Amino acid sequence: MSTVDPHAFPRETRREFVAKTLMLGAAAMLAPDGMSAESAPGQRRDASGVASGVASGPTLGTAPQDSPFEKSVSELQAMMTRGALTSRTLTEFYLARLDTLDAKGPTVNSVIERNPDALTIADALDAERAAGRLRGPLHGIPVLIKDNIDTADRMHTTAGSLALATSIAPKDAFIVQRLRAAGAVILGKTNLSEWANYRSTRSTSGWSGRGGQTKNPYVLDRNPCGSSSGTGAAIAADFAAVGIGTETDGSIICPSSMNGLVGLKPTVGLWSRAGIIPISSSQDTAGPMGRTVADVAVLLGLLTGVDTRDGATAASKGKSRDDYTTALKADGLRGARIGVARNLAGFNDTVDARFEAAIDAMAKAGAVIVDKANLTTVGQFDDAESLVLDYEFKAGVNAYLASLGAAAPVKSLTELIAWNEKNAAREMPWFAQEIFVRANARGALTDRAYFDARARCVRLARTEGIDAVMAAHRLDAIICPSNQPAWPTDPLNGDHFTGGNTSFAAVAGYPSITVPMGFDHELPLGLSFIGRAWSEATLLTLAYGFEQKTRARRAPQFLSTLG
Repeated sequence: MSTVDPHAFPRETRREFVAKTLMLGAAAMLAPDGMSAESAPGQRRDASGVASGVASGPTLGTAPQDSPFEKSVSELQAMMTRGALTSRTLTEFYLARLDTLDAKGPTVNSVIERNPDALTIADALDAERAAGRLRGPLHGIPVLIKDNIDTADRMHTTAGSLALATSIAPKDAFIVQRLRAAGAVILGKTNLSEWANYRSTRSTSGWSGRGGQTKNPYVLDRNPCGSSSGTGAAIAADFAAVGIGTETDGSIICPSSMNGLVGLKPTVGLWSRAGIIPISSSQDTAGPMGRTVADVAVLLGLLTGVDTRDGATAASKGKSRDDYTTALKADGLRGARIGVARNLAGFNDTVDARFEAAIDAMAKAGAVIVDKANLTTVGQFDDAESLVLDYEFKAGVNAYLASLGAAAPVKSLTELIAWNEKNAAREMPWFAQEIFVRANARGALTDRAYFDARARCVRLARTEGIDAVMAAHRLDAIICPSNQPAWPTDPLNGDHFTGGNTSFAAVAGYPSITVPMGFDHELPLGLSFIGRAWSEATLLTLAYGFEQKTRARRAPQFLSTLG
């Protein structure tokens, strides 16, 4: 195997060197069948023969184990501890991959804006490490966050909308404050389905007026799912170690599962929503997305906490953990009672086959499988959920836009609708804003219609849904397939959902986690574990046990299409 001699480019900066070698690696990754790893200097392949797209740089060493490609948070920390890596060189590594694979090459188009201060932050964290000060497991680790999460820095927060293209948040979101305190390097903002997929019923997931269309790194003409599409695609492609998405109904679980990731939607209130552009006060939450259950567990614990700006977090006191990695047990499935929601499957033959294999794997790992633990209220709260979201979106987005101050480009939902109409050629080339118009016509949160709809959601998703099934069968979790295979991206007709399961946990405000369970050809499929409120530790235990048993994930190869 050939390697690159760092002395071969004496006049180049370290950044230029890393970028050049990564471009060579990416060329090999995308080369026609039959081209060997040796065809590109510095190119390496993992044990499965998948090209890593990384070469060793001046400070990374020459052994494969010294490449940061596809490394977990703990592995990256170990590399930094032994001096094989710094936060600066790791940040440069990810920036170079973004240059080569996101902005060029496959043009995944997952990152909407990079942090101009990322390298400066990395340098400061390296200096802290050298002085013996370590903030924790995220110290010096680059993280990507969705572009509906406020950062009071030189980056914009826009929800992908051109109407907010110049908007700078006046204050960090609570979870961003926690990230900075934990020593993370906020590498940039990820693209998303505009306004978190709450503008039109005919929207295309992964598209925004500001950011364009994000691609699925496994098969580029397939959809990454939304609305945390950019985070899903970016972390799958190893543009950062971990990322943060947000979910109202499906926007963490779906992009995680369709991009071969682990994604956890927490209980509403475990993470503060303060400083996140809202849809729903009863369903919104941010959550961690990563390539392993362990990485998700690391991020989850560091961002919990009671926040006076979000009253929902008060309920988390005494129920959250600062460290969820203690829940990770290789034999975590042993003795667990797992309920199989059969009525949430049956939408795709390959998905069903992988689901059966997953059930069998859990049984062999010692789980007690409780078959036909069906959620019988499926579909009965859909209309009520839609009404609740309309009311809460109107109230929430008006409050958020007003909080931006006098310089805000738009100051209300009414102004936003008018701006979109005025700029329709740029902002609405593919789909309209009928959900905005519908929500704007709703009344106040004191309306009886809103109260009745919310009560129906709670009763059918919680009391007669998840709570009833789990109590009846004494379950630790309910399982179901996360998603269909990713559909071809189609801006003219919008998304083509044929099956997936996110609404029960979303409407209930309860936690769920998706874990890779296999593939349909080259398209990832996920398995969801759903639990009661504040049961994140239990879900992580079960998901980790399944992950360690099956090892179903593999890195994307940026195929142009299937076949």
